[in-house]
Amino acid sequence: MTLGPGREVDADCVIPGGVSAYNVPMDADPEVTRDVITRLRRVRGQVDGIITMIEEGRSCQEVVTQLAAASKALDRAGFKVVASGLRQCLQEPDSTPLTEAELEKLFLSLA
Repeated sequence: MTLGPGREVDADCVIPGGVSAYNVPMDADPEVTRDVITRLRRVRGQVDGIITMIEEGRSCQEVVTQLAAASKALDRAGFKVVASGLRQCLQEPDSTPLTEAELEKLFLSLA
């Protein structure tokens, strides 16, 4: 299973019933969802700015600095999603909990 270009999901991350541990529906608190969307829109703006910087021929140092900032912001959005999912799993006893190995792979997918 592929998460995107060059990113594969191991077969042992599949929950019984064929649902991937990475493909569990996100049912987050509306406030968390709003925060994540805001962060992602900010990242989109940063990426647009980086593209403009490259088109304008700005220095490598400036571009790399902005790339690092956008990358960190994207990571923070991902961590917020993972943290929200963990909280949801802990609060809903009927949900299928992820194994420690599945959680580790989910965290590492953000690294």
